[in-house]
Amino acid sequence: MPTFKKGRYVGTQKMKWIEFVLLAIGAVVGAYLRYRIVESPITIGTLPINVLIVNVVGSFALGIFSVVSLIFNLDSKYTLLVAVGFCGSFTTMSSFELETINLVDNNRLGLALLNMTANVGLSFIAVISGRLLGYAIMEKIL
Repeated sequence: MPTFKKGRYVGTQKMKWIEFVLLAIGAVVGAYLRYRIVESPITIGTLPINVLIVNVVGSFALGIFSVVSLIFNLDSKYTLLVAVGFCGSFTTMSSFELETINLVDNNRLGLALLNMTANVGLSFIAVISGRLLGYAIMEKIL
């Protein structure tokens, strides 16, 4: 159970230096790739889809990783690298929300609703698809 000492939070386990390095590497790579994909606008009509692309691809990758991690009983360090570091910094809820509110501000309510539905729905489907693909691949390998 976490505790507080002298006004400071003390978790149940300290992060080891290698865990911090793996987290940082994953975060830097994820953030860089997101930046490269999002820097030039990609639209379908007037609907921006850059953030949708990173959210769906990142969700798919997270789905695959969750299966690989489970089947190979990977150390939690790899979760820090891939799930928290890479996928956490690659996908972007805040940018998705900003794009959506910008559509609302411009009275594009239909596109805002489509953007919300696509980001949430397709990202959810991508995680499921990634898991299914991960299980199929692991079944062939093992």
